Amino acid sequence: MDTIDIMLPHYGDTGLLQLAVQSILDQSDKDWRLTVVDDGREPGVAEWFASLGDERVRYQRNERNLGITRNFRKCVDLVEHAHFVMMGSDDLMLPDYVATIRSMAAAAPDAAMYQPGVQVIDERGEPVKTLVDEVKRRLYAPDATRARVLEGEPLATNLLSGNWLYFPSVCWRSDIVKKINFREDLSVIQDLALVIDLVQRGEQLAVDPTVCFRYRRHTSSLSSHEAMSGARFGEARRYFLGVADVLDEHGWHKAARAARRHVSMRLHALSMVPGALRARQFGAFRTLLTHAFAGGRKQPAAGQE
Repeated sequence: MDTIDIMLPHYGDTGLLQLAVQSILDQSDKDWRLTVVDDGREPGVAEWFASLGDERVRYQRNERNLGITRNFRKCVDLVEHAHFVMMGSDDLMLPDYVATIRSMAAAAPDAAMYQPGVQVIDERGEPVKTLVDEVKRRLYAPDATRARVLEGEPLATNLLSGNWLYFPSVCWRSDIVKKINFREDLSVIQDLALVIDLVQRGEQLAVDPTVCFRYRRHTSSLSSHEAMSGARFGEARRYFLGVADVLDEHGWHKAARAARRHVSMRLHALSMVPGALRARQFGAFRTLLTHAFAGGRKQPAAGQE
């Protein structure tokens, strides 16, 4: 594995962005190149990056706001090396992240995706255990005691039942992702869609339990706002029903059934109902209940919804 491209699409808190960048600068393995694509308008960001004086760090600001998915797609287009990471601008790499990924790639050179161990943190950077993360870890994630390579319909079925991946920590093989890229019609579940596309094409996922990344889960993220409004689950349900039909055509009927049931997503929606009630967001309450108890029907034909 040569230099790793670290792509950092930014559209949030500048202070958290600076912490994320510092965690990259602190890597024990120095063979990386950081590209920050700023989709925001906060002042002083370009000047801060210029002050770093590190030729491995590139910064650019979009002339107009692209939104999450288009900014992701732009980042993929800017990748130049054989492997890349699409890091969240509020997440943190532990010092051995790059070294761990390099070791994983050496052990599983044919994989297209590498998922290392992750620690979940809250807004303050403190380790936290959430219901969603614990359910995924206990029910869906593979045995965390050893490294392994996963593939095929069993992996697709597993991820569609409960997506236990932490997208910002995943390292990707650039050539295959550039061929597919992120779907423009998705804004909050585009990461899972990309993974399923790759798995369906025969690509492998390497997993290693070594914890080297800190994933920040907090209520102020875009995905959290989308979830509370119910928009996240509406998009997810449309995706699951659509991909189920695709998987049936592919002959992966077990994975298709898992997609139609989308159990983890429905449990997640149900877990947010009390919060919607406490916030007196009664529209969100009704929407979340609808998604929590929605059946796994087949996707209707166009114009028949």
